[in-house]
Amino acid sequence: MAGDEKGGPDGVRLQKYLAEAGVASRRKAEELILAGRVKVNARAVTVLGSKVDPARDLVTVDGRLVSRSETRSYYLLYKPPGCVTTASDPEGRPTALEYLRGVKERVFSVGRLDFDAEGAVLFTDDGELANRLAHPRYGHRRTYLVKVRGEPPPAALERLVAGVRLEDGPARALEAVPHERAERNVWIRVVVGEGRFHLVKRLCEAVGLQVQRLYRPEFGGITVEGLRPGQFRPLAPVEVRALKTAVGLAGGAPAVAPRELPRAARRHGHGPPAPPELAPARREGERGEPGRREGKELPPRGEPRVRGRGEDAGRGPRGEQRQRGRGEDAGRGPRGGAGGARRPPRGGGDRRGR
Repeated sequence: MAGDEKGGPDGVRLQKYLAEAGVASRRKAEELILAGRVKVNARAVTVLGSKVDPARDLVTVDGRLVSRSETRSYYLLYKPPGCVTTASDPEGRPTALEYLRGVKERVFSVGRLDFDAEGAVLFTDDGELANRLAHPRYGHRRTYLVKVRGEPPPAALERLVAGVRLEDGPARALEAVPHERAERNVWIRVVVGEGRFHLVKRLCEAVGLQVQRLYRPEFGGITVEGLRPGQFRPLAPVEVRALKTAVGLAGGAPAVAPRELPRAARRHGHGPPAPPELAPARREGERGEPGRREGKELPPRGEPRVRGRGEDAGRGPRGEQRQRGRGEDAGRGPRGGAGGARRPPRGGGDRRGR
């Protein structure tokens, strides 16, 4: 081990070494060290700032040898609602990582997205990039589309930008503007500069806005365009370089904010995608389709599907047909794809989503 436990002049800080090896982000690596799960040359190290010599020291986490690799992996997942972005969950809920079937690298999510939220989540084994994207100091902007009930008062949007005091300190949005209007709801675009727990929801609630749906259409300028909930894809080299440039890890032009944000996926009566254990195995890097179940397949895009409770079914009281409006109340997300309701089978009620 380079130097004493506090770290000598040579070597690499242990948490940085773990992040560069793809074990976890630097912040998570610090938690592993403090928990006594990291050993250097068979000796537990619990002091942050300890240094290692990658050429001489043997580092293990939970008994598994850790070594740095020159190759890194980057995947973008359209996280569906109903799963957590942590590697595991004490309540036994599904994790977003489970949707990355066929990915052999030990990747982790960059930041988090709420259990009931959906949209872009980046997975990588590049700890240094993950650390910079997560840290407010590097200026990574996070864009969300928030569906709120009714028309948001202009004063409420102004307060979001001016800032409010939350239970864990002051907070503000960098931008808060209407994005698209539906019949009874409005989607607003909210941009924040930090990833605090439930930040967007708490900001909206603090100014009297009722959040009905939360969607992140892009991450670092890379959108989920072309992906369905539960699908993922590897990032192109140009996208990786743009992300690194944005946080000072590479030269060149940083990612440019997309001119048009992709629409949120329609929500259907069959609920979230099937659990990954029921989905067919994927080849590495292939866009997966966890919505497909054994012996049963969801209808192709554009075919009619049964509506669930999450969207208006286009019917008035007592089953009378009423005219649907544009936008979310017509079964569309912001700028969403088209689709119609179909009549329930005889003798049965509407199929309902959870």
